[in-house]
Amino acid sequence: MQRFIPPIQKIFPKAVSEEQFKQLHQELWIDASWSTNYVALTISSCMIATFGLISNSTAVIIGAMIVAPLMLPLRGLAFGALEGDLKLFRKGLGAIAGATVMALVLSWLTGHIVRIPEYGSEVLSRTQPNLVDLGIAVTAGGIGGFAKIRERISDALAGTAIAVALMPPLCVVGLALSQGIWSFSLGAFLLYLTNLLGITLACMVVFITAGYTKMNRALGWTMGLTALLFVPLGASFLQLVRQERLQATINNTLVRRTVTIGQPEVELLRTKVNWTAKPPIAYLTVQTDQEITPKQVRLVQEFISREMNQLFKLVFLVSEVKQVTAEGEIPTDVPAPPILDNP
Repeated sequence: MQRFIPPIQKIFPKAVSEEQFKQLHQELWIDASWSTNYVALTISSCMIATFGLISNSTAVIIGAMIVAPLMLPLRGLAFGALEGDLKLFRKGLGAIAGATVMALVLSWLTGHIVRIPEYGSEVLSRTQPNLVDLGIAVTAGGIGGFAKIRERISDALAGTAIAVALMPPLCVVGLALSQGIWSFSLGAFLLYLTNLLGITLACMVVFITAGYTKMNRALGWTMGLTALLFVPLGASFLQLVRQERLQATINNTLVRRTVTIGQPEVELLRTKVNWTAKPPIAYLTVQTDQEITPKQVRLVQEFISREMNQLFKLVFLVSEVKQVTAEGEIPTDVPAPPILDNP
């Protein structure tokens, strides 16, 4: 490993002055402090995000991102890890852990009191991490670290970006726990943890490239954190790939091997699977002038479950086909006249 360090060091600038280093360290120490302002901002951002998730309002959730303070101790955590400064590392870790517990308790209490019957897309979209979410987290962490070493960049702007990846998923965990939906809470917490590691890694890279730490000291931390990051992300990515393949297989099987969907009078427009349900629910949007009976649905459901070697529940969303002209409605058993181009 040591033989790779000299070539890599040539890429990065020389170390900053001792005065610059001490100034950054002091600022990060203050940012990682458990203060009244930090607690107040955490509580307010958590409550705003929780109510935004309950009401399925993107605008309200964005409002929570503006005041979320989670980026402050994260940079201290990253810098403390790089420098081997255990005091700064523990201080940042303690502030993050405290805010995490506080947000979980508040969102759980809110969800327990409100008790809405079902959640909207803002909650569902945060129950499973993917590569897009990680990209947001890494980009946010990079701008968060860069804003600290460049005074002209607003901390509020960087904080908003980081809050996108942290506060909403954390509130989803509390809401899901309040309703006993363990699959939602586990997926949202995995997203939160993945984003937390991604942001920390990005901050580390920024501090390294800016010359605030030695490359031989930082390399082990960054490689270790990168490996740790790919554990939850890799598992989630493999699960997503498996689900996409299953959904494609379901489509092909329905069209080619079932009479109900395979007949010319029935057109399968869309297949959407809710994988968080137990068993998974496949919503099939079909367009037809034929009647789809419960018996047909049951037979298709049993066939799909047998072919996929996994239980599925099928829900048909049937759209009736009608042909209407200026003269009136054409019976569906009469073919429509061809459309001719104008001469």
